Amino acid sequence: MEIDGQDCFSEKRSEISEGLHKANTSMAIEIIVEFLKNKVIARILFLARRNVPSHWLGFTQHLQLLAVNSSVIRSSKHITPDSLLQLTSETRRVMSRACKTISQKDFHAVLCTGTLVSSPCQSHGISNSSLWLPIDLFLEDVMDGSQVAATSAVETLISLVKALQAVNGTTWHATFLGLWIAALRLVQRERDPSEGPVPRLDTCLCMLLSITTLAVTNIVEEEESELLEETERSPTNQRTEKQAMGQRRKELITSLQLLGDYEGLLTPPQSVSSAANQAAAKAMMFISGLTVGNGYYECVSVNDMPVNCNGNMRHLIVEACIARTLLDTSAYFWPGYVSACTNQAPRNMPTQLAGWSSLMKGSSLTPSMVNALIAMPASSLAEIEKIYEIAVNGSDDEKITAANILCGASLNRGWSIQEHTCLFIIKLLAPPVPADYSGSDSHLISYAPFFNVLLVGISSIDCVQIFSLHGLVPLLAGALMPICEVFGSSVPNISWTLTTGEELSCHAVFSNAFTLLLRSWRFDHPPLENMMGDLPTMASQRSLEYLLLVRNSRLASRTTRDRLKSKRISKFLNFSVEPVIMESFPKLKLWYQQHLKCICSTLSGLVLGTPVHQIVDALLNMMFRKINRSSQPTTSGSSTSSVSGNDETYIRLKVPAWDILEATPFVLDAALTACAHGRLSPRELATGLKDLADYLPATLATIVSYFSAEVTRGIWKPAYMNGTDWPSPAANLSTVEQQIKKILATTGVDVPSLLVGGSAPATLPLPLAALISLTITYKLDKASERALTFIGPALNSLANGCPWPCMPIIASLWAQKVKRWSDFLVFSASQTVFHHNSDAVVQLLKACFTSTLGLGSSNINCNGGLGGLLGHGFGSHYVGGISPVAPGFLFLRVHRSVRDVILLAEEIVSLLMLSVREIANCGLPREKVDKLRKTKYGMRYGQVSFAAAMSRIKLAASLGASLVWISGGPTLVQSVIKEILPSWFISAHGSEQEGRESGGMVAMLGGYALAYFAVLCGAFAWGVDSLSPASKRRPMILGAHLDFLASALDGKISLGCDWATWRAYVLGFVSLMVGCMRKWVLEVDLDVLKRLSKGLRQWNEEELAVALLGIGGVGSMGAAAELIVESEF
Repeated sequence: MEIDGQDCFSEKRSEISEGLHKANTSMAIEIIVEFLKNKVIARILFLARRNVPSHWLGFTQHLQLLAVNSSVIRSSKHITPDSLLQLTSETRRVMSRACKTISQKDFHAVLCTGTLVSSPCQSHGISNSSLWLPIDLFLEDVMDGSQVAATSAVETLISLVKALQAVNGTTWHATFLGLWIAALRLVQRERDPSEGPVPRLDTCLCMLLSITTLAVTNIVEEEESELLEETERSPTNQRTEKQAMGQRRKELITSLQLLGDYEGLLTPPQSVSSAANQAAAKAMMFISGLTVGNGYYECVSVNDMPVNCNGNMRHLIVEACIARTLLDTSAYFWPGYVSACTNQAPRNMPTQLAGWSSLMKGSSLTPSMVNALIAMPASSLAEIEKIYEIAVNGSDDEKITAANILCGASLNRGWSIQEHTCLFIIKLLAPPVPADYSGSDSHLISYAPFFNVLLVGISSIDCVQIFSLHGLVPLLAGALMPICEVFGSSVPNISWTLTTGEELSCHAVFSNAFTLLLRSWRFDHPPLENMMGDLPTMASQRSLEYLLLVRNSRLASRTTRDRLKSKRISKFLNFSVEPVIMESFPKLKLWYQQHLKCICSTLSGLVLGTPVHQIVDALLNMMFRKINRSSQPTTSGSSTSSVSGNDETYIRLKVPAWDILEATPFVLDAALTACAHGRLSPRELATGLKDLADYLPATLATIVSYFSAEVTRGIWKPAYMNGTDWPSPAANLSTVEQQIKKILATTGVDVPSLLVGGSAPATLPLPLAALISLTITYKLDKASERALTFIGPALNSLANGCPWPCMPIIASLWAQKVKRWSDFLVFSASQTVFHHNSDAVVQLLKACFTSTLGLGSSNINCNGGLGGLLGHGFGSHYVGGISPVAPGFLFLRVHRSVRDVILLAEEIVSLLMLSVREIANCGLPREKVDKLRKTKYGMRYGQVSFAAAMSRIKLAASLGASLVWISGGPTLVQSVIKEILPSWFISAHGSEQEGRESGGMVAMLGGYALAYFAVLCGAFAWGVDSLSPASKRRPMILGAHLDFLASALDGKISLGCDWATWRAYVLGFVSLMVGCMRKWVLEVDLDVLKRLSKGLRQWNEEELAVALLGIGGVGSMGAAAELIVESEF
């Protein structure tokens, strides 16, 4: 008998094992396939894919290995490798059943049935550009020269653009296109401005070519940085990630190509037409194969350029994008980008270059080159770094030359390197202590001429606004404070002779630094502003301490996490992260405390014989030295002063500037008292104040502070502006008042109480009369520009808070002095009405809604849209009279004067709901709507789809959310979400019954409008992600609001609003969160999500309930899985 050997037995056992292994593998694969095909299990696995992506990635990678290597799958008749991978691909939809309510996609498309009564003009003015209305409003708002922001417009714009892209559900190329068009509209509104003291064109160009381009750069690089990090973490997916790399960059290219179709927006302002032509010439020569460097464009004239080389704003935008490496020179080959023939070479090629190219080649700084560098902006970071090196390491003369170059065209028009130029200037204002320095005085003293060039160079309105737009004001303030402390503490015993032959003193350097510092916060606003109203805006709460806190936190939070962004930062820009506090500047802090004390209470504490008293006497003697001694204003006992002669007076004023500022309030009090009692004429008072300001320009700060405080105290008798004692506005006051009323009427505001041409004599509060008289004494020249730039906004703010007609009187006086500013002054004066009349504010808000939606018969624009809201800005667009002003443009100039912003937000909500009803009726009176319904063809009259109505309602909600956010910032948005909306839902609204005759259609539309409004408010204030500091507030506020929703669904809160409105609001708000704001849901407490989901299930909205729990994070996966099983999806 034969017995199998051990080897044979082992072989058979191996065959059996292999067979079992294959069978088990096949069965396991079949089970996996069945799991993945099963809807319930697939939905549960979908939760894992969304909430634990790293685990899901490992699972899919193992499946990929199985699909590639498994012989069982290759030999299977029921499953193939591709079909297995398809079951886990991201393109497969496992939540495919149509939602019973409005999903995120449906919320945009509104794929619902229903009709609304309308007229044929229902869709006038409503276009895709209206999707980006919040961007237009934001850009126009930050142009307000009276507002200096502490945060970067780039950061705010990035957050706003990402929010709109998410909520609107648009592609990135459509989003970028909307952004470019909005910025171009801003520039076009400034093409023909009314002449005035506040230039805006350079600021508008900065917004388009620097701020907007930086925002786009950050948005593009954010995606590429994330993809780069994912690639490094997952090497096996490197090929896939490379294919996805730069999708936003590709869409940016598409948007810029499409931008060429908007020719009406691309015409450059006259001041930049040469730069646009040079950009077009550069592209033409590149295509022609001519290799000319940037130096050619620096010195070539228009006559030397090829013919037909007409550039436009798109050429400047493209060049700005190329400079920031968003594009390459392949853009020059886009169809239609270059219109001229490519074989036309310039007639005269320069043989010697005198600009930036020569500098980079090592040429010395000759006078002609310096002039060229000042007039022509740098085109690269390397060029501006070269100037910075000269400013640090060059001779004294070279340093001053470099400072002049930095403050020239590179600051105003160097859009590609503008933020670097600003940072270099700040860096130069804070030089480190030399290692070998051993002097007793501060090392800053020796930098006086250098500092003065920089301080004067950045003091213009446009320059300060450019620093503000880039968010560099806190950093600038931190650099200015040491200069103020040191030079304000120095005795002016030494001086420096400038190249112009003028003498420069410590007082002059201090005054330039001090006034620039004060312009960085809302120093010029009335002192009672912070005490009025229920909710001051963030801007009105700003102070020197606030600026330092922002500065310190920003420097402390700087990271190098974003490698793409860090590559753009110059190697020379390394700021110390050490915090700067007010205690480091005792003299500045002492003045600041005196400033606050002067605001809160009347003057006291001047002691005879003290140094302060002696300085007061010396200042009074200097100011009124031409007046008879017996009538000269005195302080208590100052008439016995032993001072004799102007020489001794000036000797006694050889004291530090801080000491003079400490004495100035007492000087002003004595002078004003003397004027009030007739011992000093108004003309002598104005002349004395001018002499004081000329001696130490920094005293203008105390003059503004003291007079503003005294006006608010109301203890001075009025000054009669009769032309004898004080200047008279009678020559044109009636005309100014008539023009103000006309501006308001054409905007849609009627104020019956606005008296025009009254018989009462014109009067002003005495301190205000003194201040306006002081400003009129200045000539309109370069020497007086800085003083008027400082005191002008303060005068305007102070007059706005005074009774009518103080502001028209001031506008009349200045219009007599500068007639060409008349339109600008009248428009500024018209804003005063809204400071005093809350009904006028409501009317203006209503005009904003009706003009945007095209519902009213406004004289401005009845077609609606952005044209109706913002118009053409304010300029001389009509010959023979003042041009009308669009309501939105006017609102953006007056909203900071509104005291009660809570009331403002409540009115916006009411107007939003009113707009919903008017959209449903197309603005027709209810009687006419009822009559139309009763006619034979009433229900077929002008019927439109629900989608058409929703597009207009979304526009109204977008407008309302924008106005709330702009007016009060995140703080007001918090009040809207936590207080105003819950109160609105709880309260009864009888007017809503109008919507019930159409089956609750209007009520439902109102709910959707409020949902869109609320989500947009939150998106604008907190962003869609967690990158902005404001997003830290979001979990608490959003959690409280969702808790309110859940409690109302549970029946714990009784509602007074229409049930259809409530249901539409809840479904719309949750749908938008699920579809657009998924990171918001991750921050909500799990218990709140469960309660809210339970309420949705009670409304038979199971899929929305599952979707809400499904994106709530790992903690909510169990609850979502249970709901999936229970619902048997």
